[in-house]
Amino acid sequence: MGAESSTPRPSSRPLGRSGAIVRRIAHFLGPWALILALWYGVRYSGFFEASLIPSPVQVASRLWEMLIGGQLALDMYMSTQRVFLGVVLGTACAVPVGFLLGWYKGLRSFMDPLINFFRALPPIALIPLVIVYFGIGESAKVIILFYAAFFASVIVMYEGISQISPLYIRVAQTLGASDAEIFRKVIIPLAIPHALTALRVALGVAWATLVAAELVAAQQGLGAVIQDASAYFQLDTIYMGIICIGFIALAMDVALRRLTRRALVWQERND
Repeated sequence: MGAESSTPRPSSRPLGRSGAIVRRIAHFLGPWALILALWYGVRYSGFFEASLIPSPVQVASRLWEMLIGGQLALDMYMSTQRVFLGVVLGTACAVPVGFLLGWYKGLRSFMDPLINFFRALPPIALIPLVIVYFGIGESAKVIILFYAAFFASVIVMYEGISQISPLYIRVAQTLGASDAEIFRKVIIPLAIPHALTALRVALGVAWATLVAAELVAAQQGLGAVIQDASAYFQLDTIYMGIICIGFIALAMDVALRRLTRRALVWQERND
């Protein structure tokens, strides 16, 4: 009897790779498909009149129309610029303040009630005072965003710094490190993750405060688009403005997370 001929089995690697690609696509598109399904479900459920909930197609058409006109691009730029300035300035001030509050327990106990008092005040409540003292120009809008970003990030910063274990400092002192070396090589690297987290938190709070900031006589900006549309009951434009804010905020957060991973590549992370 001749030897049985054996045919090579197809490799499972291509299937595994294709399966991984399909899973990634499903993970990326799945949440958005769920949102669209819920959107259509609510629209046709009968709980609300269909005319009060524009369809995704209507919102997409409105988005395309305003993009072609060129005005929407300017609105997105103006809002992004205001948020960027408010977050950068607010976080730049909050990081050193949060570091001092976190490092010095006595100072933290003294300042904690004051910080929490101002953090609890909604930025929209300060708009009349901001207009009185700073007018209705760009500086007023940035100040409102600065306020929101500062008090959101200073809390994250000083809570993170206060939880740094003194063991690292004692080990460095045992190895003969000077105070300047401990600060430069131990404390600053341990503070960087908290500073980046504070920046992410400030970014989210600033975008959430954007519409309130653009109540100050804004002519351009996504918040101004939403406010103008609400005056004329243009629901598709309101939905479009909200979606634009969400996607720009998401894009900035994703970029910041990637920057954080690169900046902290030296750290050991436990999954």
